[in-house]
Amino acid sequence: MTRSARVRRLLAEMTPDEKLGQLQIVFRPRHDDAADLIRQGVGSIFWPRSAGATNALQRVAVEETRLGIPVLVGLDVIHGQRTIAPVPLGQAASFDPALVEQLAALAAAEARSGGVTWTFSPMVDISRDPRWGRVVEGFGEDVHLTSIMGRAMVRGYQGDDLADRGSIAATAKHFVAYGQPEGGRDYNGVDVSEHRLRNVYLEPFRAVVDEGAASVMAAFNTVAGVPMHANRRLLTDVLKNEWGFDGVLVGDADAVRNLLPHGVAEDLADAVALAFRAGLDVEMGGAPREVAAGALAAIDPARLDDAVARVLGLKESLGLFDAPYAPESDELVAPTSAGRALVRRAAARSSVVLANDGTLPLATPSRVLLTGPYAASTDHLGAWTQSFGAAARSVADEFAARRPGVELRVVAGVDFLGEDASGIAEARDAARASDVVVVLVGEPSTLSGEAASRSDLRLPGCQAQLIREIAATGVPFAVIVETGRPLVVSDWIDVAPAVVVAWHGGTEAAEAIVDVLLGDAEPAGRLPMSWPRSVGQIPIHYAHENTGRPATTGGSLTSENAETVDIGLHGPANLQDRYTSKYLDLELGPQFAFGHGSGYATFSHATATLSGASITGAELEGGGALTLALAVVNTSARSGDEVVQVFVEDTVASVAPPVRRLVAFERRTIPPGTTTVFTFEMGREQLGFWATRAAAPAFVVEPGLFRLHVGSTLASTQAIDLRVM
Repeated sequence: MTRSARVRRLLAEMTPDEKLGQLQIVFRPRHDDAADLIRQGVGSIFWPRSAGATNALQRVAVEETRLGIPVLVGLDVIHGQRTIAPVPLGQAASFDPALVEQLAALAAAEARSGGVTWTFSPMVDISRDPRWGRVVEGFGEDVHLTSIMGRAMVRGYQGDDLADRGSIAATAKHFVAYGQPEGGRDYNGVDVSEHRLRNVYLEPFRAVVDEGAASVMAAFNTVAGVPMHANRRLLTDVLKNEWGFDGVLVGDADAVRNLLPHGVAEDLADAVALAFRAGLDVEMGGAPREVAAGALAAIDPARLDDAVARVLGLKESLGLFDAPYAPESDELVAPTSAGRALVRRAAARSSVVLANDGTLPLATPSRVLLTGPYAASTDHLGAWTQSFGAAARSVADEFAARRPGVELRVVAGVDFLGEDASGIAEARDAARASDVVVVLVGEPSTLSGEAASRSDLRLPGCQAQLIREIAATGVPFAVIVETGRPLVVSDWIDVAPAVVVAWHGGTEAAEAIVDVLLGDAEPAGRLPMSWPRSVGQIPIHYAHENTGRPATTGGSLTSENAETVDIGLHGPANLQDRYTSKYLDLELGPQFAFGHGSGYATFSHATATLSGASITGAELEGGGALTLALAVVNTSARSGDEVVQVFVEDTVASVAPPVRRLVAFERRTIPPGTTTVFTFEMGREQLGFWATRAAAPAFVVEPGLFRLHVGSTLASTQAIDLRVM
């Protein structure tokens, strides 16, 4: 790690106690307490909620400490500071990395204007278990999508220069495999093979480190029995040495202290020593100074100097030594019109159509009923928003303002969580007196996020009953689902003619929902996570192994002409498919697979072409690639967005490959009647994988037949073969 002259000089001048202070970030103390801690040498604090308060604490650091080292100012800026964007899972659904970068840049500009210099985002944990509440904070189940979106968010936060007044340091979290806890229960252990660790969970972190992420956060969980805050192999050998990460490795909240209940540390001093020996640079939570000092005194001084140098280097990159104060007159304390327009566009582009029989967009009804707990709710911001984030308005208020001539009724029918269904009768009667009904249901924001795991992923309360009873009236209706995770919708999806997932859309969510309902915006997002038919299917994801006995039918299906056998639950089943990998009581596959979605416009795809039928391994190693091309025409009368996805199938490999693996995607707006050609390069990165059976893992492309699947969803792809010689 290269150190600047300033960092070398400071290291030479610092006392052990001053070095210790640089390795701690303390949770939100009162101003006077924070000032005292800074005088004692603490090098990082959480944001004190304004530019003025931040500057006051920076002055203590710069003017009242011996070396005048400024403090890092951290905050969980997850999907917005003042102007709240859709939750990250919703942003992933946009399949629009340029948009994600713009949203992160907006958040960075607002946060830095108030003095924040360090955010604990993006979360690039791969998760295939929607029971885990923190899926809301990440980009879903897919390695490639998460890597691309993580890179985009890092670019948005950090800009071209961390010292710019619109930039903040990004933190990739939670390193590593935090997104797949046993049972979907937050903080639980993870037991994962080296093959899956390399090819799934580590890969997005490798991508964002390559993008230049300034910081990485260690995870709460164990991996193969070793808590990540004490995992030297992964923190130091892989992250710092193998990948060359030269930024700051920060601990999660009180996670060093958590090494005690993990059962790997005798006391707090032992825990601190374990963590810093493993490679941690900053401890979050604030172990008592005397405890930390005693523990760190027993650690190799070169390891401590390395940690301090990383912290000082980040402060230097942020320009804090030269310009430690935030211009108070420039602080952005409320959304701008441009910011509102951006997050509104993002909320609409993140929306995913699960089903639509033509009910949407709404025509010109004269009588409209809005029902469900989200009809009049303003709970659209989602998990991980601060109290100072700009509030949202209700869909009812927005719809009334946009369509003042419509006879609008608003009847909640049910609340979010309660079991009182008595209000459904009023909603049912109001539906019969309406031309169309919009049912607005979902999870409240509090049901997703950290420590928000759920064992039952159905709509809470009586919301599903409300949908079924509205359906029974025969009046046309559409369902809008606001959520921070995939839900189980099998108990009502078949009776709903039109369903749109709006996620938790942020400050402008209501405006965006009405845009989608009225057809003023195109809801062409795609699912970043599969939606299961049942909790019992979880984890279910598209990139699974085929198994040695792949099923072709589910347990509840029958074949009229095949030999059958009584399986005891649903009667006859195909004997040839009896001993295969499936559930006896459930159809195959998820309710809605990764990448599912459509829009209001319609498209036709030509036959895909490849610039060559084969390529050699040597050509791939030299940077060569083949070009996949697909012509798409908008066959509708309206402009619309098409998303093209490319999946690779490795037909024969040295290890069992996933049945499909996303390697490229692009979203484009196409005017009516227009043809556009999507092109994708198929090279080493797209065709290779991490081989882990040798002593040292290696990224390899094996010779053989690859099948490329290209289309708008997994269910609508066409295949084209490519051979690696």
